[in-house]
Amino acid sequence: MSTNEAIGRLEAAIRALGEVDLADWPDATLRTHLDELSAALCEVDGHLARLAEAVRARGFRVAEPVAG
Repeated sequence: MSTNEAIGRLEAAIRALGEVDLADWPDATLRTHLDELSAALCEVDGHLARLAEAVRARGFRVAEPVAG
């Protein structure tokens, strides 16, 4: 995968996650989908941790962008 394609996929994932809002979900709906939601969140977390570790393993730092 090219660098541009990888960055594009990460940006698409960010946009997709940004569109998810659980605040309006009723508790019953959240309870019904809690296992699926938990699995998805853990999988996303695992991928983010893997990517961040790959950056750190090469001696770079993962830092939040400075607001400008």
